[in-house]
Amino acid sequence: MGQTASIAGIPSAQIRRNNSNPIHRMKNTKPTAQIPSSGAEDDRYSISSDEEAAAAVDYWDFTSDLPDECLAHVFHSLGSADRKRCSLVCHRWLVVEGQSRHRLSLDARSELAFSVEPLFARFDSVSKLALKCDRRSVSIGDDDLALISLRCRGLARLKLRSCREITHAGMASLSINCPDLKKLSVGSCAFGAKGINAVLDHASALEELSIKRLRGLTDGAAAEMVVPGAAASSLKSICLKELYNGQCFGPLIMGAKNLKTLKLFRCSGDWDRLLEAVTEQGASVLMEIHLERLQVSDRGLSAISNCSDLEILHLVKTPECTDAGLVSVADRCKLLRKLHIDGWKTNRIGDEGLIAIAKRCLNLQELVLIGVNPTSLSLGLLASNCRNLERLALCGSETIGDAEISCIAAKCIALRKLCIKGCPVSDHGMEALAGGCPNLVKVKVKKCRGVTCEGADLLRANRGSLAVNLDTGAIEQQDGSASDGGVPEIGGEQLPVLIPQPIAVGLPSSSSGRSALSKAKMGLLAGRNFMACTIRKWSHSNSNPHTS
Repeated sequence: MGQTASIAGIPSAQIRRNNSNPIHRMKNTKPTAQIPSSGAEDDRYSISSDEEAAAAVDYWDFTSDLPDECLAHVFHSLGSADRKRCSLVCHRWLVVEGQSRHRLSLDARSELAFSVEPLFARFDSVSKLALKCDRRSVSIGDDDLALISLRCRGLARLKLRSCREITHAGMASLSINCPDLKKLSVGSCAFGAKGINAVLDHASALEELSIKRLRGLTDGAAAEMVVPGAAASSLKSICLKELYNGQCFGPLIMGAKNLKTLKLFRCSGDWDRLLEAVTEQGASVLMEIHLERLQVSDRGLSAISNCSDLEILHLVKTPECTDAGLVSVADRCKLLRKLHIDGWKTNRIGDEGLIAIAKRCLNLQELVLIGVNPTSLSLGLLASNCRNLERLALCGSETIGDAEISCIAAKCIALRKLCIKGCPVSDHGMEALAGGCPNLVKVKVKKCRGVTCEGADLLRANRGSLAVNLDTGAIEQQDGSASDGGVPEIGGEQLPVLIPQPIAVGLPSSSSGRSALSKAKMGLLAGRNFMACTIRKWSHSNSNPHTS
């Protein structure tokens, strides 16, 4: 006998609510089971067949009982493509998905002006907006940005990329219409210092400002200075990248009373005097400073040392900085937690500066040394005194060998993550790690030719819970792109260039200054290097049959 499925237990209110749902109305257009006119009281709402009972359950919309807030929470856990698909299910899902979307990224070409009204009528809760335009296209203008700001009064974060048609007038409208703006990121725009000042004059809640490749900055006596304006008390982070005249942001940096983070990347000009002016104004609240490829010397580091609350310092490719400057930082910045130094192989920072850090910065948790040549003397003091050192990276150092790794293994008790790259370390160093650093959870060894698979396997065998990542680095990755002779990457995997591409004669040189002929030669050399490395590997494996 076949079993019957009853719907008598389903409340009539739920049936009515379900019938009002668009999905249910759509699905109930199919023929339904006949309800018998006679029979026992308990059977008058029964369905006669298992197939029809299953169909009735399939047509039931279980999401109709979910509150809009729960449905929105489900949408938040989905990716962008899945959210778009869900918005096409029914009118209710369309509305909930639009109202619950807080982050939006749009193509900011001029054609966007025709879609602003309907677009932001649907997405009326956007608080994080990115407007990105292709460099070869015409972007939206001031009127379009003003209209967007009127529709997004609750905007908290805005990112502008290559929107060259926007001027200071559009930026002023934005800051007036969006009083809650907290984060502004600008890249490759053309409104200059006047546009930034238009924002700062009204953005009293602005906390983070990031400027990259801003056009329209003038130099000399006619240069317009960027001043903090209404954001003097709220601004906490300033990041400047690749600016021709970054010095015009000096008044802003000095006038930001609560500035915690300052990042300066590849900006022209002499920054020693500006750093001195910043610290003289009492900007000792700075806690994080990043300096990369800047004209800064020990004079600037001495000024930074006045920031007694400094916890994070990055010195990347600043060749004029020496041990003396690092010693001055260590003397006064005793709360330092993270220190990154890229010496650029100038050998001007070494044991002297690191010994000062080891003696005075006892709270150090993370140390990254690139192109620096420390010895066991400074490493031993760092390991002994900095008991909270958890993350250590040693890259491109000529003095980091097995003795130094053994010193680290014996004394770095709290170390959890260790990265060694391009150092003269061998399997003996891996053997020392196998018996030291009791809290170590991850080791990454890259381009250390003395470390073999046997050494890595030995480390794994002795430390079962330890994650060991070994990359012998037979192929040297170039700094440039694949067209400059490097190895192209597809899907995260490096593909060797074995066959050179045909040489195009008479083509103009690229923006990098290399002709097509030189690029083809570089590609051929890369292919030869790869083949030579492959042959060496094969010969090594043939001569060592037990190699895994």
